[in-house]
Amino acid sequence: MKLFDSVRSVIGVRRPRAKPPAGPKPHVGAKIVKDDLRMTVQAGLTVAAWYWLLDQGWREETFRNDRRRYREVPSSRVAELCDAADRDERSQLLELAIAEAERRPALSVLMRH
Repeated sequence: MKLFDSVRSVIGVRRPRAKPPAGPKPHVGAKIVKDDLRMTVQAGLTVAAWYWLLDQGWREETFRNDRRRYREVPSSRVAELCDAADRDERSQLLELAIAEAERRPALSVLMRH
C-alpha cells in the first residue's frame, strides 16, 4: 500500500486539504487539529481562547474516518492553555504543548488463520 500511496503523491493525485472554515467553539471532548497536531477540547476553553486558537490555525476535526497520524498534545498542557490569562501566556504554553506532543502508537490487529 505504501508504494501505491507514493505513486499517487508523485503523480499529483494527492493534494493538501484546504483549511476548513472557522466555526463556533467546539464542545467538550471534540478534537481540534492543526497540521500534524491534535488536542482534545476541555471544559475550561473560553470563547476568547477559541478565537485565539482559530487565529493560530486550529480547526475542529470534522473528517469522519480521518486516517492521518497526529501528534497528541498532552491533556495537562491543554488544561493549562485553557486557564491562561492572556495571549502572551497562551503563546508560551502552546509552544510548550507542541514541544511535548507525541504520536500515539498505532493499533494493529493481528489476524490468525
